[in-house]
Amino acid sequence: MTTTSSPTPEPVGEVSITEPTTTLTPRQTIQAISGLMMGMFVAILAGTVVSTALPRIIHDLGASQSSYTWVVTLELLTMTATVPLWGKLADLYNNKLLVQLSLGFFVIGSLVAGFAPNIEVLLGSRVLQGLGAGGLTALVQIVMAAIIPPRELGRYSGIFGAIFASATVGGPLLGGFLVDSPLGWRACFLVGVPFVLAAIVLLQRTLKLPTVRREVKIDWWGAVLIMGGVSTLLVWSSFAGNKFEWVSGWSFGLVAVAVVALVAAVLVERRHPEPIIPMDLFRNRTVTLSIIASALVGVAMFGGSVFLAQYFQIAQGYTPTKAGLMSLPLILGMMVASTIAGGLITKYGRWKIYLVVGSVLLPIGLALFGTIDAHTSKYLLWSFMIVLGVGIGLVMQNLVLAAQNDVPARELGAATSAVSFFRSMGGTIGVSVLGAILANNVAETLNPGGASSGGGNAVPNIAELAPEVRTIVENAYGAATADLFMMSVPFAVLALIAVLFIKEKALLTTSGAERLAEEEPDS
Repeated sequence: MTTTSSPTPEPVGEVSITEPTTTLTPRQTIQAISGLMMGMFVAILAGTVVSTALPRIIHDLGASQSSYTWVVTLELLTMTATVPLWGKLADLYNNKLLVQLSLGFFVIGSLVAGFAPNIEVLLGSRVLQGLGAGGLTALVQIVMAAIIPPRELGRYSGIFGAIFASATVGGPLLGGFLVDSPLGWRACFLVGVPFVLAAIVLLQRTLKLPTVRREVKIDWWGAVLIMGGVSTLLVWSSFAGNKFEWVSGWSFGLVAVAVVALVAAVLVERRHPEPIIPMDLFRNRTVTLSIIASALVGVAMFGGSVFLAQYFQIAQGYTPTKAGLMSLPLILGMMVASTIAGGLITKYGRWKIYLVVGSVLLPIGLALFGTIDAHTSKYLLWSFMIVLGVGIGLVMQNLVLAAQNDVPARELGAATSAVSFFRSMGGTIGVSVLGAILANNVAETLNPGGASSGGGNAVPNIAELAPEVRTIVENAYGAATADLFMMSVPFAVLALIAVLFIKEKALLTTSGAERLAEEEPDS
C-alpha cells in the first residue's frame, strides 16, 4: 500500500484508484465488492420496478398521461447526465465515500417517493434516485477495475452483468407482484431501503480503499455544460412528436441550445487540466468504438425491457405479475451469457469473440421481435427473448472491459463512465423516441377517422374495455410494438460494425491500483 503527498498542503483530493497493490484472493474480492453488489442491484431495481406499477401510481395520484412517461424518463435523464461527473470525481476523491454518498441519495429519494402525496413530489424524488443511480453506474465498475486485474475482471464482470440484467428485467416482475399485493405501489419504492442501508454498512466494513492525496481542480463549467446539453437533448427527444412536432420551432430551438452547450463543453474540456470527459479518450480507437457500440446497444437494452412490459399487459392482456413472469427468459439469457462469458474470458484471456457473437445476436433478436403481433405464442416470445438476452449479456459488460483494458489507470474513471454514460444516453433517447412513435402509431390505428376507441393518448385499461374494442386495442399495440423493434435493428447492425473494428488486446494482469502506482510513483 502506498501513499503519496502533493508538495503543498493546499486543496487536496483523494484518488481512490490507488487501492492496495497486493492481489486479493477470490474470497477477499467477493467480500470487498459484496456491498457494491447489493447496492447496485437494489438501485437499478428501483429504476425498473415502477414500469408495471405506473398505471396504478398515475391513477392513484390523479396525474396526467404526460406524467406517466416522466416518472421513468426523469430518473434516466438525471442518471445519464450525472454519470460523467461521478466518473471524474472517482478520479479525484475516495471511491468508497462516493459510492456511499450515491447510495444515500438513493435512500432519500426512495423514502420521498414511497410517501409522495402527489405527482410533483414523486417526480422530484425520481431526480434524487437518478442522481444516486448515476453514481453507482459509474463507480461500481471503476472500483472493480481498481482492485481487480482485467484478466481476472471477466469472472466478476459476469456476476455484475447478471446482477444488472436481473435488476433491469426483474424489476417489472417485482413491481407487478407488489402492485397486486396488499402492500400496494408504495412498497415498490420502500422495499429496497433496508437493503441499501445494509449495503452502506457492508461497504464501510469490507471495502478498503487507501487514497493518494493531490491537488484537485474540479471542472465545474464542463460539468454544467455537459449536463445542460445532454438534459436539453433528452428533454427534446422526450417531447418531440408528443408535445410538439419533430420539425417545429421548439425542436430547432432545443436542439440548437443542446448543440451550443455541448460544443462549449468540448472547448472547455480541451483546456481544463482536470476535464470531466478527457478529449484524449476519443483518440483511443478502442474507447471510441466501445462508446459508439454502447450507445447503440442502449437502445436495445432499455427499449426491450420497457416496451415488452407494456406489450404483455396491453397487447396480450396479462396482469402486472404475469407480465413480469413473461420477461424471465430475457433475464435468463442475459444472466447465463454474462456469467459464462466472464468465466471463459478469465480462463482463456480472449474477449472479442464474445463481443462479436453478442453483436450478431442483437439484430437477430430485435428482428425476430419485429414479427410479433397480439397473438404471438408465448413459446415463440420466450425463444426470441433468449436470443436477445444472450446478445445483450455478451456485449454490455465486455464493452466496458475492452475500454478499461486499453487506458492508463489515471483515466479508468473517465473511460468507464464515458462508456456507461453513452449507453444510458442511447437508452434514454431510444425509450423517449420509440415511446413517442409507439403512441402516434397506436393513435393513428385506433382513430383513423377521428373516432375514439380506447384513446391513443392515454394508456388503456384492457380489463375495462368491451370485447370488440379490446381486440382492436390489443392488435394496435401488438403491431406498434413490432414496428419499434424492427426500427431498432439498424442501430444494432451499426453496433456490430463498431465492434468488428475493435482491436483485441491481451488483458492486463495488474489491477488499476498497481498500474497507477507504476504511473505515479512515490515522490
